[in-house]
Amino acid sequence: MEKAIMNQVISWRRHIHENPELSYQEHNTSDYIYKLLSTFPGLEVTKPTETSVLAVLRGSKKADQKNYTIAFRADIDALPIQEEADVDFKSINPGVMHACGHDAHAAMLLGAAKILSEKREEIFGEIRFIFQHAEESYPGGASELVKSGIMEGVDYVFALHVSPYERKGTICIKDGVFCAAADDFEIKIIGQGGHASTPELTIDPLIIAAEITTNLQHIISRKLSALKAPVISVTTFHAGSALNVIPEYAELGGTIRSLDGDTRVKSREYLEKIVKGITDAHGASYEINWLLGYPAVVNNKTVVDISREIVEEICGKANLINVEHPMFGTEDFSAYSEIVPASMQFIGVHSDEIGKAYPLHHPKFKIDESALQYGVEYFVGVAKKVCGH
Repeated sequence: MEKAIMNQVISWRRHIHENPELSYQEHNTSDYIYKLLSTFPGLEVTKPTETSVLAVLRGSKKADQKNYTIAFRADIDALPIQEEADVDFKSINPGVMHACGHDAHAAMLLGAAKILSEKREEIFGEIRFIFQHAEESYPGGASELVKSGIMEGVDYVFALHVSPYERKGTICIKDGVFCAAADDFEIKIIGQGGHASTPELTIDPLIIAAEITTNLQHIISRKLSALKAPVISVTTFHAGSALNVIPEYAELGGTIRSLDGDTRVKSREYLEKIVKGITDAHGASYEINWLLGYPAVVNNKTVVDISREIVEEICGKANLINVEHPMFGTEDFSAYSEIVPASMQFIGVHSDEIGKAYPLHHPKFKIDESALQYGVEYFVGVAKKVCGH
């Protein structure tokens, strides 16, 4: 790839990184992307929502085969995190940071859009470049864009997500289930408070909540197949305010991550049965609030095979990592993969030069920017493969 293009990609990434905006607030980010895309030849640029951008490239090459329409997606929102990374272009917005690589996603897709826009005569069919808002906040920008009709007529949809632990120059490939579905829960156990010296006169909600917390793990170990076991984590537990008082209620919350629809439903059903059974046994009552999240991302094998071929070309077979197991993180890319054959993959962005690898959503998260060239080349390669023969 030309050095001038890579310098631009890095410059675009740094600008977006330095000026992060939270979900549904990406006004300046989307305006910046819109203005950049408007300078590229042959693109039809619109804003399907207030804070997202769509650029459409219609090829001028005549083809004697099916004209495909493909979509590339990059997310653009940031997280409510105070940045601690040692970079010169640190966030100037207090408490907001691109800690999930969305700045890199946007920059890679901008680079691909620029290159492909200058090769319109080599393209047939249609390429849609989607710069999506609000991936980090349910119900997510993807579902909103799907409702707007952005996927109508699309044959395949592709996306990359940075991986802070995989080295630069590698891309991780997987077909089938790629990311888990997520359902969060909030449980309130209502007992009967009293003095800590006479617990027999109370219905202790803290003890009941602790018993529930332990028994929820039985869903994984005894209620569902080990081959489809979800992840259930209780992450919050609050009860009481005085050392000599048994409180009136206790609150706990957490998340269920599942890989298929049947397990997703059964996990919620078993959780409610456990909560009801334990509270009934102790004479307490309960309230459950479900916060249903994104479905699982499912990659289509035919589309993944296209990704695999391109990755082998640009990275080499040795740098194509075939992933065996899905991750239990979530992605609103699922809104696209539910209706269009999809391929979402991880791109490695770590190197020894940047030091310790920090996970996504960490205040010290950072990437090796030279890895971005492989993402640009991936999108360009896919476009030429599907819409350039």
